[in-house]
Amino acid sequence: MLSLFGGVVLGTLVLHDFEILNSVESIIFLFFSLLSEAWILKTLGFAILVGSIVALIEKSGGIGGFVDFVQHKIKFVSSARSALLLSYVVGVSIFVESSITSLISGTVGKPLCDKYKIPYAKLAHVCDSTSAPTCSLIVLNGWGALLLGLISTQISLGVLQGDGVTILINSLIYNFYAIVTLLITFLSVYFSIEIGPMKNAKYVASNKTEDRYLKHTSMYYMLLPIFLMVISVFFFLYITGDGDILRGSGSSSIFYTMVVTLMFTLIYYVPTKNMNISTWAKTALKGAIKLIPIASILLFAFAIGKVTTDLKTGYYLASLADENLSVYLLAAVIFILASIMSFSTGTSWGTFSIMIPVAVPMAVGMDANIYLCIGAVISGGIFGDHCSPISDTTIISSMASDCEVIEHVKTQLPYALIGGAISTVLFILFSFLVHS
Repeated sequence: MLSLFGGVVLGTLVLHDFEILNSVESIIFLFFSLLSEAWILKTLGFAILVGSIVALIEKSGGIGGFVDFVQHKIKFVSSARSALLLSYVVGVSIFVESSITSLISGTVGKPLCDKYKIPYAKLAHVCDSTSAPTCSLIVLNGWGALLLGLISTQISLGVLQGDGVTILINSLIYNFYAIVTLLITFLSVYFSIEIGPMKNAKYVASNKTEDRYLKHTSMYYMLLPIFLMVISVFFFLYITGDGDILRGSGSSSIFYTMVVTLMFTLIYYVPTKNMNISTWAKTALKGAIKLIPIASILLFAFAIGKVTTDLKTGYYLASLADENLSVYLLAAVIFILASIMSFSTGTSWGTFSIMIPVAVPMAVGMDANIYLCIGAVISGGIFGDHCSPISDTTIISSMASDCEVIEHVKTQLPYALIGGAISTVLFILFSFLVHS
């Protein structure tokens, strides 16, 4: 937030020739104008409501019930490979929020790692490699809200033409790093491929007995809200698009989906005596408060998008790139820049917020493929975040797997670098294909 706000302040000062009073007035007006936009308010509301729903699902005990089901009621696990594959399947199935993905995948896998003496580093790799990549491909979550908001900002500013949802969906096809990482992780688990420090990873029994999800109830307390979320998004896209899903309002659809899901938890959890109204309200409020920082990041992201557009930063960089960089290398360069930024800051969301307002005008200015360049930003944000020791998903995956953070970073890095190298080649290859 400090970095984004600092960018807004400095950009505004440049726009007003460093006149302090005019700059302060402009910043105040900027945020008031942003908060008067209905789609921005809906996107911010969505981000906050996600926190309420995730907190309610955790409180309901549905996650604990799901863990109990996959561990004891299905005969899927019979070896070390199938134990890790189960965590992999769980990781790619739960896409509501990357931290929840890591936590559930780790909770499911850790007892099985103890049973089959699997190094916790391998479980941490599976947790981390299925969280952000899955959430960035199936964007019915906060990732989708952020990306859709950033793309919609470029549309509202006149940089892009078209519908935000359509542009986002087409861009996800080029999210090469997420796709490649999921494939590499599956192959490494299925064929027990150990590279670099992972060869030396050893199983060490943990003395910790704490279970994050001690409350075990029916797994449907988790599955039904998630299922409703998926169905509702498509339903509201159909309604707001007058029968055409691709023309529906993304910001309205995700906001209405969260409201419907939140109300569903109330009429489902309270009558079934899972929790009383007071507990439901307090849990929903705590969850919402927890994600207010994410909503703040979104707001600052919208602001810096407006400022960089007014500065014509993207067009300036495009003019430099036009002289020194081939359009065939643009997507690869964007991917590498986003990767470096994400690794340095430990945040993919912050990287998206900074890079999309820069990459999109660059792509437009160089007449490059917009979808490919946005895909490069998303891939780079995930790649750098995946490698970074200060990333929240890196730390949460380590915690969920009871693996030391540094060990997790060292053992995962070779796989991530292979995925990054393959992605770079794919961005160059597809640049030739789409521009030929």
